[in-house]
Amino acid sequence: MARPRVTLKLATSLDGKIALANGASEWITGDAARAAGRALRAAHDAICVGANTAHLDNPQLTARISGKPDPVRVIFDSRARLSPKSNLAQSARQVPVVLFCNEGAQDKAEPLTDLGVTVLPIGVNGRGLDIEAALQILHRRGIESLLVEGGGQLAASFVTLGAVDRIEWFRAPMILGSDGRDAIGSVGGPLGLETMDKAYRFTRVNLAEIGDDIHESYERVAR
Repeated sequence: MARPRVTLKLATSLDGKIALANGASEWITGDAARAAGRALRAAHDAICVGANTAHLDNPQLTARISGKPDPVRVIFDSRARLSPKSNLAQSARQVPVVLFCNEGAQDKAEPLTDLGVTVLPIGVNGRGLDIEAALQILHRRGIESLLVEGGGQLAASFVTLGAVDRIEWFRAPMILGSDGRDAIGSVGGPLGLETMDKAYRFTRVNLAEIGDDIHESYERVAR
């Protein structure tokens, strides 16, 4: 499959949570880790999040670094729920936004297309939107590197596909508990592993302190 190189960026507590049960996530990591995360955005052609992240966080997904390019913003939003008033939609003519949705949802996305959002319907599979098809489309559009930034269900879909080539993990010295939202597989997205030999394995290639947090980098081990 011709696709972009995919980096999964995680910002979690020590127990692997990306948010509280109510969705609150500002801020798990410190200023230095967040600055490093913005640098990662600038180093990739595109960045993607799922519908819940786009709705709950209302992010801009820009690098905000002088002299550095902003990535194309990609949203996986099966029902095309992105608000026309969101930061992403309102800035779509300045920094491109691509929204992947169900093949039956594009008709209600006209307010988004009027604002400059590129709405692309794709098929679905057992985990939701067809990530593989989306990656092929992005590759044909010239996207060679993609940063996956949230949330847990989208991350699980990429991992299950075997499409995560690298992980950049920022880990904060806090514990959020079992009711927090998981970094991988939250909101109904378990990986479905039954034996340890089926686990998705990565090799750590870097470990560094960054402010009060830890930054770890991993490369995928071929299965």
